[in-house]
Amino acid sequence: MSRVAVPPPAGVFGDGDEHNGEQHRLLSLAYDPFTIERLEATGVGPGWRCLEAGAGNGSVAAWLAQCVGPAGGVMATDLRPAGVPDVDGLRVVEHDIVRDPLPEGEFDLVHARLLLRLLPERLAVLDRLVRALKPGGVLQIDEFDATHAPCLQAPDAAARELYRTFTAAKNRLMTRRNVAIAFGRQAADVMSRAGLADVSSHRRLEVWDARSPGLRLLAHHTRHLRDEFVQAGMTDRQLADVRTLLAHPGFRAWSYAMYSVQGRRPEEVR
Repeated sequence: MSRVAVPPPAGVFGDGDEHNGEQHRLLSLAYDPFTIERLEATGVGPGWRCLEAGAGNGSVAAWLAQCVGPAGGVMATDLRPAGVPDVDGLRVVEHDIVRDPLPEGEFDLVHARLLLRLLPERLAVLDRLVRALKPGGVLQIDEFDATHAPCLQAPDAAARELYRTFTAAKNRLMTRRNVAIAFGRQAADVMSRAGLADVSSHRRLEVWDARSPGLRLLAHHTRHLRDEFVQAGMTDRQLADVRTLLAHPGFRAWSYAMYSVQGRRPEEVR
């Protein structure tokens, strides 16, 4: 009897639906500068072999490919890769990070951003990313702590309460889908437990306003995750009011805390 392949379950943001291109574009605008600043600190350069896991639109993978040049190489993986630039030295692989094998002991640098928080199997996947490193190789994990991102300035008390309702609903729906909304602040500990040495964590916070990609991403989520928000108790009218609020020139909120955590695989491999 032939065995029918069972597709992996869709994540909270879906896989390859019509909203994902804008999702990845706004993520790149919001977080590529911090991600790249931290990757530069690893010393990545000519000849390095890199893995970008959960590559999204490939903006970080393309930057890495330029860094490593023709003597190196970058493998960008995603469940359903789309929109990744055609760049010399960048190989795009359709890959399920939970189920599909990864090369072991091959990469000087492995990077994943906002991937592990989405996976119930996150600790097992982290172990696989560690094993993909060469001895002495560096793993960088960039993850949110989304538990506290309060409103700082709003047009009135009702608008402030609407934003609180919205962010609470978003965290409820994420938690219901097994997203680890506080994973950023836990990442250093779990990376140390996974056997990495010299683990260091950097945190970035900013104030969001109507021009910030982070707020524009939240507004996009009111459409992308509309059905999930309704299940979490919000109405379409409330979601429309949230979009109006996030575009208001007088609105301000703290961003999510983004943690960028690096660790090195020991030279003496266990």
